[in-house]
Formats: sequence, structure tokens, C-alpha cells
Amino acid sequence: MTELYSMVPEFGQLALIFAFVCAAFQVVIPLVGVNRGAPWLMAYARPLATGQALFLLISLFSLAYCFVVDDFSVAYVAANSNTALPTPFKISAVWGAHEGSLLLWVTMLGLWSLAVAWLSKSLPIDMIARVLAVMGMVSVGFILFTLETSNPFSRHLPSAPAEGGDLNPLLQDFGLIVHPPTLYMGYVGLSVAFAFAIAALMSGRLDAAWARWSRPWTTAAWIFLTVGIALGSWWAYYELGWGGWWFWDPVENASLMPWLVATALLHSLAVTEKRGLFKSWTVLLAIFAFSLSLLGTFLVRSGVLTSVHAFASDPERGIFILALLGICVGGSLLLYAIKAPTVASTGRFELVSREMFLLLNNLLLVVIALAILIGTLYPLVYDFMGLGKLSVGAAWFNTMFVPLSVGLAVVVGAGAMSRWKVDSLGRIGTMLWPAAIAAIVFAIITPMIISGELKGMVVLGLSVSIWLTLATFIDVWKKSRGQITRIPNLGMSYLGMILAHLGVAVTIVGVTMVANYSTEKSVRIAPGERETLGDYVFEFAQGGHITGPNYTSDAVRFNVYEDDKLISTLMAEKRRYTARGSVMTEAAIDVSLFRDLYVSMGEPLDNGAWGMRLQVKPFMRWVWLGAIFMACGGFLAMLDKRYRRRADKKVTAAKGAELGGVNA
Repeated sequence: MTELYSMVPEFGQLALIFAFVCAAFQVVIPLVGVNRGAPWLMAYARPLATGQALFLLISLFSLAYCFVVDDFSVAYVAANSNTALPTPFKISAVWGAHEGSLLLWVTMLGLWSLAVAWLSKSLPIDMIARVLAVMGMVSVGFILFTLETSNPFSRHLPSAPAEGGDLNPLLQDFGLIVHPPTLYMGYVGLSVAFAFAIAALMSGRLDAAWARWSRPWTTAAWIFLTVGIALGSWWAYYELGWGGWWFWDPVENASLMPWLVATALLHSLAVTEKRGLFKSWTVLLAIFAFSLSLLGTFLVRSGVLTSVHAFASDPERGIFILALLGICVGGSLLLYAIKAPTVASTGRFELVSREMFLLLNNLLLVVIALAILIGTLYPLVYDFMGLGKLSVGAAWFNTMFVPLSVGLAVVVGAGAMSRWKVDSLGRIGTMLWPAAIAAIVFAIITPMIISGELKGMVVLGLSVSIWLTLATFIDVWKKSRGQITRIPNLGMSYLGMILAHLGVAVTIVGVTMVANYSTEKSVRIAPGERETLGDYVFEFAQGGHITGPNYTSDAVRFNVYEDDKLISTLMAEKRRYTARGSVMTEAAIDVSLFRDLYVSMGEPLDNGAWGMRLQVKPFMRWVWLGAIFMACGGFLAMLDKRYRRRADKKVTAAKGAELGGVNA
């Protein structure tokens, strides 16, 4: 290893320290400028945010370089890489464990700050100064956490291992390359909504303009979070070998809760922008959405739970993050309490109106998130109090989640048809009762056709999905006056909402069908033998061995027949990774729009036979297809032309004249 290699960790460490200095100045200098009414001091916010992002990128790239060149003098690299590890997985190993994933987290935060700094030039200078200062506060906390308790550049000298350890075999997969960065972009992106809310509280200007500034950033974070959760679900489905797509794992819940609150925040921002209402709701939702993302960070990195997703088991780290969480939530709520009179909404609306439906929508989303939070934290609190071990399983979560989600879908469908300020149930009912009847009829007929029997959960799920779909199409038809050519004129924000709601309906169909019509069979099968599952025949065609770059595997090739016709060939594996001797199952999946065929290997038996799990999972792809629709809907909404307007020059000038009397 050359001297150049040996200096790279110190270079990355120094860059991280410089990033901390930039973040600290990013907090102090702009706020001093706001307090003194000095635009020249506020103007430092943008270059300081740029510097912080640049130094964080240098630090992250330095760590990645150490992985690529097998610099095992770095303890983190030695523990999570190996000379035989393929290069793509060496790159993803950068965020494959605690220290590196935290460095990625703060780098994402720096990139969000950079984006806000240079893509929000139309904002008043005092607003952007406050926003970047708040984001700098978050950066200070997490960069300090990284430097003090989770330094990824700590040396492993003079006894550096020759070959290194290895990356967790569960994480040696394409899913790890894309899932954590995408999810972190969503997690950290919520800091922008949080910063806009805190900045607005500081200035006392919670108006339509503030909501319009905040809304595209919140939407962007929501998109990343949506895609990140879907990628995590997809990874768990094919990599863990169980064939499940959601397990109500505490860490999975930790990503779902901020997504639910962020969804409520998007709806609340729409009302604040359109009608100047729900200001208190919007501020609190922004605070709680980001706070829940911090809670997720605490759960993953504190060691308070055991999960395939969890990274750390150091109590010191958990206490540090818990302190950051307390400062963030406590400080934000204290500021909110002080500034409460400035967030009062003066507009009015009737009991039946779009505002009321959106309020119910937000209440249900928050209650769902609260139910998941209780189910996730209750066992931890129970154990902490010395009362013993307790487990809250999927049955409890489903019992809480399903009825609330059904109510939410009904509210969403009706709310899309309602009018602002005042409406009547009679008018809404007249438009939607045909959709309700059609949805129920379709939901009853479908299970009878599929299985010849009624299934209550199938009827419920399909009713809700079809109801939401038909209500959405009726709304589009009414607003376009039945003319397809008028639909593009309805606005990108509206069309994005439509696509997102349809995505929810598609996901509901996927979840309903997978949960109620999946079939599986655990079998003992030898070469040449066949097993039937539903309409499919699985034939053990051939067994063999495969040698990979850092593993060897037993492999079984299956031929799958339908109506005596070969439709697929599947190769399932049982891998043994050389470095750690870990054994992993690699499932084989045949994918189509309406069903997945899933084969995973169990244990070897006598005479060349294997224990195998065969599964047929209908509409599995629809679970993630719906998430894609939702994300695309969010992207369309971000393209709305009103988010690209420059701030009115007269308003900007007027705000600038007020700076002398504005306190931070």
C-alpha cells in the first residue's frame, strides 16, 4: 500500500472537520445577519452551504476510495470489506454498516442544503438565511455525532488484517446499492420542510407564499421516501427468501411513519397555499415528520432493537441521537408555543367542504402513524421498565391499520369531488353513489370467479380500491367537462394528485390479492420429480454447483409448466460465502404482471433431494407498481408551473425593507 493510500483516511477526516466548521458558521452568520438587518451577512448562507456539501462529498468519496483499494488500515473498511468482494459491493459497503451509513446521511443533508441554496434564488434573502441556518443546526448535530462516536476513518494500525472481514452477505445485493441512498434522501429531505417551517415561525410569516416555497421540497422528499420504502420492500421480498414483502419489522415501521405524516403534510400545505388555512397543522406536521425520521435513525443505530436492518449496538450512540431528537422536538415545540399567535388561521369553512375532508384525511394519517408508533415502541418501553419481553406482531398492526386505511380511502375518494368552503353531502352522494355500487358489485363477483367463495377481506380491499379509482375518474371527467383534450389543462399538480391516488388504489389491489390468494408448499423433492401447486407444475430438472467471486453455491434448476407447456426455468441457490462461512438463500422468481412464481431452497436431504418452498403470489408486482404511480404523481406535481414563478419583486423589496426590524 503506497503512502498516497495511507493519507486518504486523514484527508477524509479533515474534510469532515471542515464540513463541521462550515455548518457551524452556516448557523451563526446568517442569523446574525437577520438579527442586524445585514443582507451581506445573510448572503454568506449560500456559499457556506456549498462549502459544507463539498467537504462532505470529499469525505464520502475518500471513504469509498479506501474501500475500492482495500485499505484495511481503516477499521471500518477492514470490518466490512474483503479483497474478494466485487467492486460494486465495495462501493455499497460504504453505507453497509453504521459509520458509513451515517456519513452518507450527513452527506445527503449537505446536498439538500446545497440544492435549497441554489434553487431558491427567488426567495427573500432573510427567509433563505433562516432556512439554511436551521439546516445547518441539524448538520452540526449529526456531523458532531459522526466525529465523536461513529468516525468511519478510525485506524486499525499496526495490525491491519491482510484480507479484511466481509460485508454482511444479506447486503451483497443490488438492492443495497440503491435502497439506502434513496431512503436517506427521503429521510433527510424532510429536514427541508422542517427548516421552512421553523424559518416561517421565526419570521412570523406563515402565508400562502411560504407554503408555495415549501411544497415542492416536501414533495421531492416524499417521492424519495416512497421509492425508498418500495425498494426496501422489494429487496426483502427476493433476498430474505421468505416470500413476504412487509413484516411490520420495527425498522420498516420507522420508515413508514414519517411517510404517513409527510403525506398528511403535503395535503396540509395544499390547503395553506390555496386557502391560508391549517397553518398550525402544517407547521406541526413538518416538525413531526422530520422528528419521526430522526426517531427512525435512533431505532436503527441505538441498539435498542434487533433487526436485519439495524446497524449499531452502542448505547453511547443511542443516547447521543436521543439527545439530538429531544433538542429537535423540544426546541421546535417551544418555538411553536412562543409563536402560536402568529400561526392562527382566520378563514372559515363549513362542515361539508373540501377543507373538512382534507382535515379528516390528515387526522386519519396521523392516527395510523400513531398506532404504528405505539406498536413499535411499546415493547421497548415494556422491556425498559423491567416488565419482561413483549412482542407486538403483525396481527395487531393489521387490526389497527386496515380499518383506518379503509376509512382513509373513502375520505380521499369523496374529498376529491368536494368543493372549497362549502358543499353538500347530497351533491357529493349523487355523483358518487354509482361508483360505490359498482365497486361493491365488482368486489363480490371477483372472489366468486377466482375461488368460488366470498372472502370478506377481498371484498373489502377490492371495494375500496375500485371506489377510489372510479371516484378519481369521475372527478377528472367532471373537471374536464367530458373532453379528453381538456385534461392536460387541469394543471400538473392536479394530474399528479390523480396519479398518486390511482397508485394507492393499485397498491391496495396488490396487497389484497397477495394476502388472500397466495399459495405455498414446502416439499421434499429429488432430481426428476415434480410437484404441483395450483395451476403450475414444478420439475426438479438439475442440481449442481456454482462458483462466484467470493462464494460457492449449491444450485437447483426448476422447469415450470402450465397446461403441460414449459413457461419458465428457475435457478435457486444456497450460497456459502467464503470469508465468513455465512449461508444465504437466493430465491428464484419468475415475474409477470399478474403473478410471481417463487422458489427458495431449504436444507439438503438424502439421495440428492432438497427441502424446497414453492410459492405462487398473484398480483405481487402491483404492490410496487402502485408505489411507482405515487412517485410519478409526486414528480408531476413538482412540475407545476406555479412552483417555477419568481417571487414578486415588489414583495421581495418590501420584505427587504423590513429586515431592520426583524429578529431571528
